[in-house]
Formats: sequence, structure tokens, C-alpha cells
Amino acid sequence: MKKIELLAPAGSYEALVAAIQNGANAIYLGGNEFSARAFATNFSREELKKAVIYAHLRNIKIYVTVNTLYEDNQFENLKDYL
Repeated sequence: MKKIELLAPAGSYEALVAAIQNGANAIYLGGNEFSARAFATNFSREELKKAVIYAHLRNIKIYVTVNTLYEDNQFENLKDYL
């Protein structure tokens, strides 16, 4: 039998913690870079690292959205980001 995944969005670190505390076993979130919601509340690179550590210590999956178009001169930064 396949296990059901409860996937929750998180627009902030506090939302991530709340989702995990309330039973989510996977979180999707966006960073300040390379996200279609770049002007919304998102995670800085340092907050992304903190979120991944927090989640992985609890066996929670993290999905980071990278959903914008990129120009050739952005690929080095994108590679570093990923």
C-alpha cells in the first residue's frame, strides 16, 4: 500500500514549523530568487538552509519551487542556488 503524502505550502519559516507540527510530511516553498512569487514573502538562502535542516531532522521532505524563466547570464547563479 502506498503511503499518502500530506504536502503543505509555507511562505515563511513560522508557517513551515506550524505545518510540520500539524502533521505535514512534505513542504513546498519558494526562495527570494528564481520564484514566480519573488515579491511575496519567501525564504532567503539562509532561511532555506535552516528550513531544510529543521525538516530533515524530522524526516520531512522539502520541495523548493524554481519556476521562472531564466536568461543565459543567470545560469551560474541558478546552478549555485540549486
